[in-house]
Amino acid sequence: MQNGSARRPVTVIEVAQEAGVSPSTVSRILNGSAGVAADKKRAVEQAVERLGYRPNMMARHLVQGNSRTVGVLTQDIASPFYNDAIRGIEEGLMPHGYSPLMISGHWHSEQEGHAIELLLGRRVEALIVLGGSVPEAELHDVAARLPVVVLGRRIERPDFSGFSLVLDNFGGARRATTHLIQLGHRTIGHIMGLPEHADAQERLAGYRAALEDHGLPWDSSLVVQGDFREASGLLGMQRLLELDRPLTAVFCSNDQMAYGARLALYRRGIRVPDDLSLVGFDDLPGSSYSTPPLTSVRQPVHDLGRRMAEFVLARLNGQTPALPELELELVVRESTALVRVSPLPRPGPSSVR
Repeated sequence: MQNGSARRPVTVIEVAQEAGVSPSTVSRILNGSAGVAADKKRAVEQAVERLGYRPNMMARHLVQGNSRTVGVLTQDIASPFYNDAIRGIEEGLMPHGYSPLMISGHWHSEQEGHAIELLLGRRVEALIVLGGSVPEAELHDVAARLPVVVLGRRIERPDFSGFSLVLDNFGGARRATTHLIQLGHRTIGHIMGLPEHADAQERLAGYRAALEDHGLPWDSSLVVQGDFREASGLLGMQRLLELDRPLTAVFCSNDQMAYGARLALYRRGIRVPDDLSLVGFDDLPGSSYSTPPLTSVRQPVHDLGRRMAEFVLARLNGQTPALPELELELVVRESTALVRVSPLPRPGPSSVR
């Protein structure tokens, strides 16, 4: 090094000059692709050590016809839900010499399709798709070329050569709403996710089924639209509180919207769970540290990420393992309680910020 600057990478040509052999001989020795005389091999190894040569592993893998990368199409890398899945994918890939290459689709099918093309252009060896709405025909075409596993979508095509992993969103939502009903709540609002997403529709259906199970009427005015982000939970809760109804509980289609809903309640001076019970879905790592800790339906998303990574690696090795069957669990914390007899306090709109 000179003047503290980083040293320029040593090239194959410089190793060849140092060892007194041709660059192609150096490449053959480093790749182990052909037999080379022992004296030349020893000269190259000594030159590599003296010069501190570090091979470009990406270039080597591409020459060998592989990239040692698995493409991951997520919806929002900044989302705690997808971030937890990505950590699991990394844990499943890294010990086997593979790395994830991640890109977001932002809940738009066209962007998702473009993202997949970018990943294929980087010569990923397999693809993990976390949710989204890429047309089945496009997923089918990709699955014909490399291993594909899709989380959170039921692929209806009978000729689909990839694999899909669907969790019981309906049952989880039904369980969450039933929990509120068993606590005595009868007027239960729901902040749903994007309607074009199957998981949002399934959770809405589970919420409605729980009401029907207990003879409670369906009231569409108690269902407000969200988009899975915190801000939409805040706005959704504000809309619910403006209804002239004795609202005592709200089930949110994910934890992020529940966080926003909790802020709306705080700004109106409404206590959780004393005045209103709140339930989320996903059980994100931060939910056990919210104020109060949030009751939520746990999706083992970190474990799912790791299992999906192991699955595509097995497929690359010619195996066809079974996909994991993981149950959703209702985790009861301090955000839900027995319904109060007294009505919900309703401060004037001037308290809203």
